[in-house]
Order: sequence, then C-alpha cells, then structure tokens
Amino acid sequence: MLNYKRYKRFPAFKYPERTWVDNEITEAPVWCSVDLRDGNQALIDPMSVEEKIEFFQMLVKLGFKEIEVGFPAASQIEYDFLRQLIERKMIPSDVTVQVLVQCRAEQLEKTFECLEGLDKAIVHIYNSTSVLQRDVVFNKSKEEIIDIALTGTALVKKYAQEFPGKIRLEYSPESFTGTEMDYAADICNAVLDAWDCREGREVIINLPSTVEMNTPNVYADQIEYMCNHLKHREHVIVSVHPHNDRGEGVASTELAMLAGADRVEGTLFGNGERTGNVDILTVAYNMFSHGVDPKLDISDINSIKEVYERCTKMTIPPRAPYAGALVFTAFSGSHQDAINKGVQAMKDRHSKIWEVPYLPIDPADIGRMYEPIVRINSQSGKGGVAFVMDSQFGYKLPKGMQREFADYIQAVSEKEGEVSPQEIFDIFDARYIQTKEPMHFKNLRTTDTENGEDSFTTLANVTYMNRGELKTFGGVGNGPIDSVVSGLNQELGIKSKVIDYQEHALGSGSGVKAISYIHLLDVETGNTSYGVGVSSNITRSSIRAVFSAVNRLYFKEEAEAAGAKRVEMQRGTEKPKALFGNS
Repeated sequence: MLNYKRYKRFPAFKYPERTWVDNEITEAPVWCSVDLRDGNQALIDPMSVEEKIEFFQMLVKLGFKEIEVGFPAASQIEYDFLRQLIERKMIPSDVTVQVLVQCRAEQLEKTFECLEGLDKAIVHIYNSTSVLQRDVVFNKSKEEIIDIALTGTALVKKYAQEFPGKIRLEYSPESFTGTEMDYAADICNAVLDAWDCREGREVIINLPSTVEMNTPNVYADQIEYMCNHLKHREHVIVSVHPHNDRGEGVASTELAMLAGADRVEGTLFGNGERTGNVDILTVAYNMFSHGVDPKLDISDINSIKEVYERCTKMTIPPRAPYAGALVFTAFSGSHQDAINKGVQAMKDRHSKIWEVPYLPIDPADIGRMYEPIVRINSQSGKGGVAFVMDSQFGYKLPKGMQREFADYIQAVSEKEGEVSPQEIFDIFDARYIQTKEPMHFKNLRTTDTENGEDSFTTLANVTYMNRGELKTFGGVGNGPIDSVVSGLNQELGIKSKVIDYQEHALGSGSGVKAISYIHLLDVETGNTSYGVGVSSNITRSSIRAVFSAVNRLYFKEEAEAAGAKRVEMQRGTEKPKALFGNS
C-alpha cells in the first residue's frame, strides 16, 4: 500500500496582502537561458565545446540577451567553452553572458580570469538558505549563512573593481522556496547593501524554486512578498528560476510574473535536473497565444527542436506543448468536426483573428504544418475526414456526403488503426471518382433548342459502356444534367432524381479542374447515394458524377466490389497515383 503517511504537507506561506491575482501578463520578461549550464549539467552525455557553441548561436538567433554559459571555475570544458566564445568574438554586443560561481575566493579568481576580454558579464553567486539545508547540509546558523553570502559579494566586488568591463551581480538564495520569507528578505537585503545597489549598480536577485515544494499560488505569494520587502527595489531585477518537480513549473513562472518578477531563467523544452527547469518556450508561446509579443524569434519550432535534439541527445515527447509531434493533432471525431468548421468560418468571414476550436494558435505561425493536424483513426468522425480531404487535396465534400464517405474510412481504421491522408484520398478516388462499374460514361453531345423567353430544352446523346458493351441513349431536359438523368431513367427503367448538385474548382491556372458532386434519389425506395466526377470540362465532370451516383445507387454490389478491388490494387502498387483522375 502507498505509504503516504511518511510525508507531510509543506507549510504554505500566507500573504493576505497579495495583489497579483488581479494582474495580467502584458509584456515579456527578461529571458535568461540556462541551457548551457543548468540544462547541460543534467544531460546523460553533456555537450562538447562545439555543440555548446552551436547551441549558443541558436540562443542568440532566437533573441536571448542574457545567457548563462556555465560554471567555468568548476569544469575545464566550461572554462574552455567561454574562452572560445571570447577569443572567436562570438558574443554579440547586445548579449550578456552569465557565469555561475560559488562564494569562494579560488573559484572567483578563476572565474574572472576566464572573463578576461569581455566588456560586460553577469557573475552569479549563490548559497543555500532553506531550513532543511541549513540543518542537515551545512549545520550553520542563520547568521553564518548570511556571512557566506556577504563573503561572496565582497569577493565579487573586489574582483569587479579590477575588471576593465562592467560586472553585474546576481545573487540566488538557493532553495528559496524552503526558506522563511523574512529571512530570505534579510539575506538578500544584506547582499544589496554590501554591493551598494543603486542606479548604475543594479543587482539581479534570483529567487529559485530549486525544488518545487508547493502550489504555484504559494510561489507567487513568496515573489510578491520579496518584491515588497527588498531594498532599492527600483534598482533590483527580480528574477525567478522555477523547477518542475511537481509538474507546475510553467504555472509557477506565469504566476510569479503576475506577482512582479522581471526576469525568467529557464531552458528550452524544460531540460534540467530531475524533472527539469521551466520550459521557456512554453511560457513564451503561451504569451504569443494571448497576443503578447514574447520578444523571442520562435517562429520556427522545428528548427529549434532539431538543434536541441541533436546537441543534447534528448527527445521531445510527442505531447510536449507546441513542439510535440501530436500536439496539433485531433483524433476525436467531434474535435475534427469543430476544427473543420472553425477553419471554414475564418475563411468565410475573412477574419484576421485566429479563432479555431481546439487549436489555441495557428500551427503555421510557429513553423508547423496543417498536414498532421487531423489524423484519422477509429475514434475519428466525418468532420476529420472532410478536413483532410479539403486541407490536403482541395475536395470540399458536401455535408451530406461526409458521413457516407466517413463510413468507409471508419471500417478501414477499425481493422488497421490510423489511416493516412493519402490512403483516405485513395479510398475516395476508388469508391467515387473511378466508379465505372457496371456503366462507364464515354461521350456526350448536346443540342439546345430555344423555347422563347430565355428558356431552352436540351437534347443529350450519350455514349456509354455497360458491362463492356458500347451503348447509346438520348434524353431531354432543361440542361445537360437533367437530360442525362431523364435518358438514364428511360434507358434503365429506373426512377431517379437529383436532389443536390455542387461543384467547385480544383487547382488554379491553366491546369484547373472541376469537381462535381451529385446526390441522387431513388424515388421508389427513398434510397440515396452520392457520385463524384472530375474533369477539366465542367459538363463532363457533372455527367461523370451522375454515372458514379447511378452505379452506387442501383448497382451497389458491383460498384462496391469493384471499388474494394481498386483499393487493394492501390495498396499493392508503388506506382504514383493521379490526384485528380483523368480529364
């Protein structure tokens, strides 16, 4: 049995003066990527110098202005990496690199040695302040822990005075979320005073959720408390560094921003120790989905993903927000139908605002494609099949036809699982466009006779194949379709009636084709069926649709058997298939 009694609720910080609950995120924070330090140290196979350089260049391209590049005093490869960036002049003038270092003299000396040649840098010092770590790790009093922070601050100040460039101090009370808030404020304020924080000597106070210990609202209360109790607030950049131990890193970050955080440290796709850091991309895309400029160039998620996976040897899960292979995919029939209707409504209304059910953003805006949005399996419905036929192949199936055709796809998916867009089209082509059994339309000649007052009677002469035998018939009506249906009724001894006719263009320019949909009714039985015709000639496409519908309605067994055979032949051949049939 799960022994939950071994654990106790971590006490929540109470801050009734909170105001963050009424705030909204209206602008991007200062972003700081820690992929090359916090993220890299958590990799099974850490990046090489050249891989780190490629990753750094990607971060610059994305628009990060602050990048933590490593812990040069603790690792030779990180020392060498920063030296490569400096000596090869790879750090743009508007980008500031950040280095992590413990509050120790020998480490700070080596860190500043590594920074030689830079005109500016952020030096990030830290020491753990939580109740638990003070007790079991350091066995030190509150005053002794403050002394560690002040010793580190004094050392950075000393080396910064000798450094020819500008040094900005960053201080992190590590394990901040497990620290008493009044004590966290005391130690941070002591650092601010020791640094002489003022205009031109701004300090980054970084408040990490080193281990996520409570719900995001508690973290927000802690951040707002600190914002209200830090000295020299106008010269302090309040930064957050959330981890994801409870799976709430993104929520904690967003609520911390509501609570006054100016800056966010995190990684691409949430890489980092244990369950990882906050995923900066998710936070940024969330802002984008609300019409807020994230101040990062994240318009091509696929290229970001490619570099990330290659350099880190990590794989993006298929359900990862925005980047996952399946996140813009709908299998549910009702979801597919809603997406289909939403996209069509936007087109009809010429809307400039993206509003489509189940799709919070347009996948194309971040470099994703429409083709994987709707995938068809046994849970799918007519809306999804119709969406694939329209978005992938340009066929706008009449509403009544969508259910009829979806039944074919449902039968296949129940046996075989997911059905690809090309398979869907192949089935449509075999079951409707190529339906030429037992009757196959060959040729049509029409003659119009004027009846006065813009009224005409059309005489149609039709040549067709019936089970391999060439035949002809004539028919009279008020147009080509009516006259052909009338002639077929007489020729075959049936009573059919067209109850719906739709057509639209396929393609554009000189290669445009017409597609026609005929909904045919058997007047005696009440049964109906659809037929489809495609041709570069609109009249021929409509007559082909009539013959397709007659075959499917009156000779269903033959048409079905021939259609099933065509589907099997298509699956068994590797020859390319014509998208629109023959003219």
